Amino acid sequence: MKTIPYYWRLSAFYFFYFGSLGAFMPYWALYLHTLGFNAQAIGELVAIILATKIIAPNIWGWIADHTGRHIALVRFSSLLAVLCFMGVLIGNSYLWLAFIMVLFSFFKNAALPQFEAVTLALLGTQAHRYSHIRLWGSIGFIITVIFFGWLFQYVSVTLLPILLISLYTCVWLTSLLVPESVTTHHSTSSQSFYQLLKHPAIIALFFICFLMQVSHGPYYTFYSIYLEQQGYTHYLIGQLWALGVIAEVGTFLVMHRLLTRFHLNHLLMISVGLTGIRWLLIGYYVESLTILLFAQLLHAASFGMYHGVVMQLIRQTFADCHQGKAQALYSSLSFGAGGAVGSLISGYTWENAGSQISYLWAALICLVAVWISWQYKNI
Repeated sequence: MKTIPYYWRLSAFYFFYFGSLGAFMPYWALYLHTLGFNAQAIGELVAIILATKIIAPNIWGWIADHTGRHIALVRFSSLLAVLCFMGVLIGNSYLWLAFIMVLFSFFKNAALPQFEAVTLALLGTQAHRYSHIRLWGSIGFIITVIFFGWLFQYVSVTLLPILLISLYTCVWLTSLLVPESVTTHHSTSSQSFYQLLKHPAIIALFFICFLMQVSHGPYYTFYSIYLEQQGYTHYLIGQLWALGVIAEVGTFLVMHRLLTRFHLNHLLMISVGLTGIRWLLIGYYVESLTILLFAQLLHAASFGMYHGVVMQLIRQTFADCHQGKAQALYSSLSFGAGGAVGSLISGYTWENAGSQISYLWAALICLVAVWISWQYKNI
């Protein structure tokens, strides 16, 4: 088996990048809750972070593809993300945190799409082995989510910003390990990026990605609070988050085999369908630890399989000269627009209709995404 170029350097970046997410996603809402914000305000503050992904990745993706300096932009944006996040230490009012989150996330959301483009360009004909590198991001997530869950049994969650600054600094430092020369383009396209976007199948693909992240709104915004209200400890909450990502790692380890044996669209439909089942189980059986454990194992499909398939579809559809913009669009429409809409809707429904209704609409959105994927079998 061929050696993957720059394997450990690329893996180190993913490790700390997603390690920082393992500290942020499960505990940021708890931190805001500790500060006294209600569900609606928490949903809005999380949505602000995600909403910047609608614009920021596309700006950076356009610059990266036109300059060819993907890694330089990753380094620059990662450093500014650290500096901006330090503003959280200055104040904790709603308006101040909203302002800081806009600045911080504008730069942080720029890094990953460009790094994904670099990783896929490096892999070349071994693109199906992307998951072997990406799994280190999942491992980083697991370590931090378990460690922080244990730590917050003994120290206040109000220390979270200081811990996050340390992790964001590591993200910037590991970005320095990958040389700029690896970002050379290899293939070109006879069609412009915007001409490609007019194809119905491509529109369908990105719309599915948007809906998939909308459905994650109740999970990413309120899962930890939901479990805390049901009497689960912070440590157990962290373990449940980690279990989901452990399942994700297992999927990444075998993803290269699945990609060579099954049609990508079939895998996409399966992953989205299982995601809908996952939301129903969490929403209606939260009191059962056994069912929660099974639901977290379905993260193997709702992120592991889903993300692996989408990355391959983007890689196959867009030439190297368009990869930066394509990755940016995927990030902005799904994790950005989809995540922001999902957080906003879940904030309002959680406050006014309750947790079960929030997870029910999330499951129904997955059903719509499965139907679209079925209509466009040749995605």
